[in-house]
Amino acid sequence: MANKLVLIDGNSIAYRAFFALPLLNNDKGIHTNAVYGFTMMLMKILEDEKPTHMLVAFDAGKTTFRHAAFGEYKGGRQKTPPELSEQFPFIRDLLKAYSIPQYELENYEADDIIGTLSTRADKEGYEVKVISGDKDLTQLSSGTTTVSITRKGITDIEDYTPEHIREKYGLAPEQIIDMKGLMGDASDNIPGVPGVGEKTAIKLLKEFGTLETLLQSIDQVKGKKLQEKLSEFKDQAVMSKELATITREAPVQLELSELEYEGFEKDALLKIFKELGFNSLVDKIDDGEVQEESLELEEISYEAPEEITAELFAGENALYVEVLDDNYHYADIIGFSVSNEKGSYYFPVEKARQSQAFKNWAEDESSKKIVYDAKRSEVALRHRGIHLKGADFDVLLASYILNPSENAEDLSELAKLHGQRGPEPDRSFYGKGAKRSIPAEEKLAEHLVRKAVLLMDLKETLINGLKKNEQWELFTGLEMPLSLVLADMEYQGVKLDIDRLQRMSSEIRGKLEKIESEIYRHAGESFNINSPKQLGVILFDKLGLPAIKKTKTGYSTSADVLEQLAPKHEIIQEILQYRQLGKLQSTYIEGLQKVANKETDKVHTRFNQALTQTGRLSSTDPNLQNIPIRLEEGRKIRQAFIASEEGWVIFAADYSQIELRVLAHIAGDEKLIEAFREGHDIHTKTAMEVFHVGAEEVTSNMRRHAKAVNFGIVYGISDYGLSQSLGITRKEAGEFIDRYLKSYPGVKEYMNDIVKDAKQKGFVSTLLHRRRYIPEITSRNFNLRSFAERTAMNTPIQGSAADIIKKAMIEMADRLKTEKMQARLLLQVHDELIFEAPEDEIEKLKEIVPDVMENAVELNVPLKVDYACGPTWFDAK
Repeated sequence: MANKLVLIDGNSIAYRAFFALPLLNNDKGIHTNAVYGFTMMLMKILEDEKPTHMLVAFDAGKTTFRHAAFGEYKGGRQKTPPELSEQFPFIRDLLKAYSIPQYELENYEADDIIGTLSTRADKEGYEVKVISGDKDLTQLSSGTTTVSITRKGITDIEDYTPEHIREKYGLAPEQIIDMKGLMGDASDNIPGVPGVGEKTAIKLLKEFGTLETLLQSIDQVKGKKLQEKLSEFKDQAVMSKELATITREAPVQLELSELEYEGFEKDALLKIFKELGFNSLVDKIDDGEVQEESLELEEISYEAPEEITAELFAGENALYVEVLDDNYHYADIIGFSVSNEKGSYYFPVEKARQSQAFKNWAEDESSKKIVYDAKRSEVALRHRGIHLKGADFDVLLASYILNPSENAEDLSELAKLHGQRGPEPDRSFYGKGAKRSIPAEEKLAEHLVRKAVLLMDLKETLINGLKKNEQWELFTGLEMPLSLVLADMEYQGVKLDIDRLQRMSSEIRGKLEKIESEIYRHAGESFNINSPKQLGVILFDKLGLPAIKKTKTGYSTSADVLEQLAPKHEIIQEILQYRQLGKLQSTYIEGLQKVANKETDKVHTRFNQALTQTGRLSSTDPNLQNIPIRLEEGRKIRQAFIASEEGWVIFAADYSQIELRVLAHIAGDEKLIEAFREGHDIHTKTAMEVFHVGAEEVTSNMRRHAKAVNFGIVYGISDYGLSQSLGITRKEAGEFIDRYLKSYPGVKEYMNDIVKDAKQKGFVSTLLHRRRYIPEITSRNFNLRSFAERTAMNTPIQGSAADIIKKAMIEMADRLKTEKMQARLLLQVHDELIFEAPEDEIEKLKEIVPDVMENAVELNVPLKVDYACGPTWFDAK
């Protein structure tokens, strides 16, 4: 077997693992997420690469020979978080247990160790694989050396071969250092040439080959300004190239024969896994081999009984319902699997549907069930005459609560996130698109049974995680009961007035034809308005408007470009309106008719309960949360949503300024709290505070500015963002934000504290302990870090508001049952709940809906609910 050397950049992979995974602790309180991620990476490397030789290289210290050349090298890097620093000794112990050599060298970086050893191995005919998160190492790529760079987290890897580098940049690997010399590298504080970015650097190197040739030929460079920059920063460019160059001749006191990998020490590895609390990995060590992802799954024992009897469902059961398509309202169920302490079973769909024993068990609330996506399972079964009850542990929701940023497409992928091995992912098992097919029954049965077994295996791990994070109540008291409320809402659906939609469609078609004629008149000819290329020719070549942005295929005619051009020609406003109405027509007016049930005229949207990172619900097929109500024609679409029964009406209730009220509570700002308690108009009050005027002196413009900053603060608005929304200068916007924060010192303190807290913990929490992990908050990239800081400010507010309305939905559903009312909860759209009810229940709803919604949680400020009713959703405003 040919020799294969794997070289791992230890510091880089540890950092990646730390920021890719939520902070984890063992029972002694030691942080373990970086070690866990590093372990998973090692397991994957050993299985995929099967190396004969290995080494993990570490940085020896903060200073290297590069600092002698440039004292500011790597200056500005943030201090390593203590939660990561404490994990490095465990990573080193882990490598010892794996019997993987590790090495560091005073005055040199891990890159230089890797560069030296890869060059030696290259000369001796080894195949070399370098693994890092640092693209600087791509310069080492050669015919025998592949450099694998982690892109997202630690599992998404991009392999850089010379061919890939040429395809990506149009350069050879050895030109990477020339590119760095020109463009610099902010992460290492390598200056480069100011004003030269990646595109310019690549263009220059394609023309001149090397930095040295370029600097000898500056007079041949196109563009006077660029020539001046290259002349002025010539020495800096040369120094930057030297800093970016990985040495291949470091004094590494190792022979390649010392790097031979012979396997891990089982007892040592077991000991460290147990010490760190990696229980799911302990089970993977068997007879000196790690049972990893691509190995054959162990045999499983299951039955496909001739007859389904009550005796099969002993104790607690895991139930897996297999629906072949995302839209479970209409897609086929293709099978069921059940696992419990007695055994595991596969039931063909028709046999289960015809079995009274299966129906009785499924509908028995006292028989507790572990499921994957309770809402999907409940709705899919209910459409087929079975009302699933007793689903009290949803693996999907539990995993989502533990880390909402890790979305898995199916149960197999979810299991991987928690260290478990499941059957192959559904997209592999069933295929994709036109190639999608259901395998033979025996193979299908085994696939589904493995999923049921996996549900049983995952439960304990997920429960432990939820309890450790103080999220058990969030799971059991909010998300689980909400899934049943949402299932009822989805199954019920909302009725559409199809005739009204068809009339709207006809009206908008007429408007579009008129606008089209106007556009052709301004253009002086007819053309395809929906073709960016043809539109670009008309606007920029024929009408001579300034081209703000160019794309690979021509001029950009995106919305932001057109909005900037709007004052320059009448045609622009017509085009913008044409696009808005066209989208309204195709997406909503025609789109709603396509997804409506032809027999009932109802639409059954799907509420995504495990998708957003803030905990907010979103909806799909159709998306009823994005109807563009700022446009008059958009608002009118709500006229098509009607009650489903004669003599019934639509009742809508929404929270008034809930996010600002949550902000007042979380920030504890006395002035904001007082304003809400006294029932002031919050935007007028803010204008009074910021502009130092009395209520009677507040102009409509002052109130508009105050409103923009009130809501902007909730979303961590920047001076740039506020300037864009108000049409004022960035300086004016900055001054306005400063005055606001002086007026509300509690808000300013909250914003500072929450960012500081997020940097320490790696996450922020809502009032009900929902977490959002924000690894980018310690990023060296200013834009990434700024976005993360705004996210940290916003999430506790937006997420708490989402939690409050979810709690209100659960309590509202319970109250309607208690009061024995016919009224039904139909939709949740942002801060609004929409019901349908008999007219004679409306007065009762006016009492109980505000009562429930306003008392869903107790804050330092009152929650306020506005409501209205009418024959359509449009009228209930």
